[in-house]
Amino acid sequence: MAATEPQTKARARKVSVSALIALVVVALAVYAFDQGTKYLIVANLNENDQVEVLGTLLQFHFVKNSGAAFSLASGTTWIFSIAASAVTVVIIYFARRIRSIGWAVLFGMLLGGTTGNLTDRLFREPGFGVGHVVDFVQIAGFPAIFNIADSFICASMVLFVILTIRGVRLDGTRTVKASDAAPDDDSVPHDSAPRDSAPHDPAPKD
Repeated sequence: MAATEPQTKARARKVSVSALIALVVVALAVYAFDQGTKYLIVANLNENDQVEVLGTLLQFHFVKNSGAAFSLASGTTWIFSIAASAVTVVIIYFARRIRSIGWAVLFGMLLGGTTGNLTDRLFREPGFGVGHVVDFVQIAGFPAIFNIADSFICASMVLFVILTIRGVRLDGTRTVKASDAAPDDDSVPHDSAPRDSAPHDPAPKD
């Protein structure tokens, strides 16, 4: 039996609320994880200190970054503060349109990571809007030092690619590929129109 319009709207609201809760929970978890690890690093290490975690494969190397993720574009902190603020506003604005849990997790990771680094830029030295981001994760062979926020921002980009390839939309529906569409019914040949089986009698002659 087809669902009535009120039932359809109720389900849409329920899915929307679930997606919104997922986004908020993921964002808060990422933000807390990022800020908590940065607090421990700053409290226990001096700048440029290095601590081996898994030998030289993984180390904690405390540095202060005035640029973007992975220490790119150092010295342009204020630009990234504005960009991060814009990203945060956009995510919050579009949050109500999300119906897919996958997209909710993606935006939650992006929001948590973005606000984690934005907090550093707003409230750490040398001043408001130009604060240096705390980076500390160093992996052997990787050319940059990063933090937890950077990791989740990158993870959100990977999830974006996966959801896009799978054709998952913000509203939870999937893009229908041409190969998945129902084929035309070819069981009846196009030239099989019914014909008169009886032969036509020739016209009578006088």
